[in-house]
Amino acid sequence: MKPDQVLDCVGLYCPMPIARTAQKMEEMEEGQVLKVIADDPGIKEDMPAWCRKTGHELISMEEKEGEIHIMVRKAKSG
Repeated sequence: MKPDQVLDCVGLYCPMPIARTAQKMEEMEEGQVLKVIADDPGIKEDMPAWCRKTGHELISMEEKEGEIHIMVRKAKSG
């Protein structure tokens, strides 16, 4: 799957990856996909929790060479 936007959060630690993700989602259209790349292990718990809270869809999460690659689809509003 090819994301509509990519957000590099490598080197950022809680709560910045989620804060940046939320900020980027505000700029995106509903249904678009954001790829988040982070290296803070806390994101593995924080991102699913944030998606449950906000209604955005967590599509995938995988670790690659010390980085966590996450795909999130922006929720439809209303």
